[in-house]
Amino acid sequence: MRELRIHGRGGQGSVTAAELIAVAAFESGVYAQAFPAFGVERRGAPVQAFVRFSDRKIRLRSQVYSPDYVIVQDRTLIGDVNVFQGLKDGGIAVINTEMAPDFGVPAHVQVITLDATSIALEVLGVPITNTTLMGAFAAASGEIEFSALEKALRQRFPGVMADRNVEAARRAYGMVGGAA
Repeated sequence: MRELRIHGRGGQGSVTAAELIAVAAFESGVYAQAFPAFGVERRGAPVQAFVRFSDRKIRLRSQVYSPDYVIVQDRTLIGDVNVFQGLKDGGIAVINTEMAPDFGVPAHVQVITLDATSIALEVLGVPITNTTLMGAFAAASGEIEFSALEKALRQRFPGVMADRNVEAARRAYGMVGGAA
């Protein structure tokens, strides 16, 4: 079983990202489970969402404490929350930032940074980065196929919004090294 933990702030779409990643994983042929964890339920408060992937049915229902992957939607969380806590050796952290990683990254973690906010503003017209980071995660992890991610996005969003979210994900996917 592989696990993903998503760190964001309320209103950034972390829960939606987890749900869509799980749908895309299922479309890619594996079992998947997505669920959130809320502290103070208000816009801007730190939130976490989780996804599990497995070739077998998933019966575990606890939060994810030792993820294989982490997505950080807002780099300012790194000062407030230990986003790398429990990340397994060789784990991958996908971080939304336009800056070089100057935060204390553990030596055993592979960090992928991209300016998802700029992509989201350009393509979507709003600074909601969840679908952009989903594309980066798909390329970095290999857990989900881009075609499955696109299908999940088109099921969730109507018409032009689907097209824009797919384009944002596709750009990030290409930047991280995938060929969509």
